[in-house]
Amino acid sequence: MNHGAPTVEIMGLHFNLSNILMITVASIIVFIIAYVCTRNLSMKPTGKQNFIEWVMDFVKNIINSSMDWKTGGRFHVLGITLIMFIFVSNMLGLPFAVVLDHELWWKSPTADPIVTLTLAAMVIALSHYYGVKMKGLKEYGKDFFRPKAFMFPLKIVEEFSNTLTLGLRLYGNIYAGEILLSLLSTSLAYSTWWGTILAIPLTVVWQGFSVFIGSIQAFIFTLLAMVYMSHKVNHDH
Repeated sequence: MNHGAPTVEIMGLHFNLSNILMITVASIIVFIIAYVCTRNLSMKPTGKQNFIEWVMDFVKNIINSSMDWKTGGRFHVLGITLIMFIFVSNMLGLPFAVVLDHELWWKSPTADPIVTLTLAAMVIALSHYYGVKMKGLKEYGKDFFRPKAFMFPLKIVEEFSNTLTLGLRLYGNIYAGEILLSLLSTSLAYSTWWGTILAIPLTVVWQGFSVFIGSIQAFIFTLLAMVYMSHKVNHDH
């Protein structure tokens, strides 16, 4: 656990090489899954096509729970991308971690608050963009003063709090899981024989629980992203 992040400075900006690596790996895995599952499409889905169609239906149900399909259908691909990328990202750090020269290279990218807050900020920014696009700037601006003008400061605070809670919720759950797995792995390596025997089943159980938590967090992030989107594009909000 005594390790740092590999960074490089370019023109005064610091870049976390581990984040760049793991985001790239997660993106490639999602692309491969999507390509393999849609390579030979047929009217009667079988095998791999069943999986991607299940994901599409699952995300469609998420969207339908917060807005009508006529409005929300345009966010279908966004929802699929979010849930697949976040799920894969959450899983990457579970099997193992790679530390070289006291620098952590292999981990879940969502175990870093910069990554999760960036995802959250992108979702909030997109919700504002589509709100203006679908309602018009004037009508969209009026939403910040409804139902009363004094609501404006509260709605500004709400925008910041939505970004923070959306990003930090995902980060906190994934980071905490990796920390505990790291502690259990340390117990396996340095404990007495009876400590090792005790740590093995605990590690297996926590691995399974972390898979469950990672799946739930991908679902929650996507669900809230669609809810925030619906609040901005629906005319009754």
